[in-house]
Amino acid sequence: MTRATLSPAARIALAIGAAGAAAFAWGSLVERTRWTLRRVEVPVLPSGAAPVKVLHLSDLHMAPWQHDKQEWVRSLAELEPDLVVDTGDNLGHERGIEGIRRAFDAFRGVPGVFVNGSNDYFGPALKNPFMYFGGPSGQLRRAKRLDIGALHAYFAELGWHDLDNTAASLDLRGTHFEFFGVDDPHKGYDRLDLITAAIDELRAEDPLGDERWPDAASVAVRRPTVTVGVTHAPYQRVLNSFVNHGAQLMLAGHTHGGQVCLPGYGALVTNCDIPRRQVKGLSTWQHGLRSAYLNVSAGLGTSIYAPVRFACPPEATLLTLVPTE
Repeated sequence: MTRATLSPAARIALAIGAAGAAAFAWGSLVERTRWTLRRVEVPVLPSGAAPVKVLHLSDLHMAPWQHDKQEWVRSLAELEPDLVVDTGDNLGHERGIEGIRRAFDAFRGVPGVFVNGSNDYFGPALKNPFMYFGGPSGQLRRAKRLDIGALHAYFAELGWHDLDNTAASLDLRGTHFEFFGVDDPHKGYDRLDLITAAIDELRAEDPLGDERWPDAASVAVRRPTVTVGVTHAPYQRVLNSFVNHGAQLMLAGHTHGGQVCLPGYGALVTNCDIPRRQVKGLSTWQHGLRSAYLNVSAGLGTSIYAPVRFACPPEATLLTLVPTE
């Protein structure tokens, strides 16, 4: 049967099929590796403070053979960030640590903080992509355990701070930062109940502390502090808790920005309960009378079983923190 003899319905079906094949080819062969650096400014620093460059990396889902991704991530060291924040899902294969080492060795000497994602614990597995329309994905029984211990040991070599259900502090370009974070909320590993104690312990160890939390004896010497919350999956319960704990900036990943988006509409799914409009990029998260900036990374990878992106290129983010005035 020639095209001229096709019925109108058959022609429509043929056109839809061709468009779908073209979109899949673009998403799997081109856009999936169209590495993008997003740059944003975030006004959270005290007046007169020097700008601080924060490189936000997330969701690499690294496999050892992904050399182009490894080299692109290495090249980001040329940005000379003051801090690297890694929001999890680094591993995408049982030998993914090999690729992570090649990608991250260029950041030796750069301060960093990190939290776990579910795919730092469990390897990828073949899934029905339509399951995401029913809500956040669950853990498959056949998923293989990954060597998260080796990943943590490597990050320790880099001198990076593990923020999984705990807190840490750093001084960056003359500004004092407090960080707190949680282990992966997508798997229910977050312990929000531990954050208060972790922050209290951190401040007890710091004789200068934060002028927002003074005591009568040291109020004259207390210094301003920028407070940052870090999580893999931006579930609302986590973001609300972070805001309650005084976060001024929050960083997350997990969503892949939707991974497959429709131009003019955006993400079809978020794989958590965050609103679609905040599935990627910088926004403001409001909780009660308080708010904080929220940066959700669309991430740099995909599962090896779903190697496609559409209208949502892989990304890293360079956040330049600047004074509020």
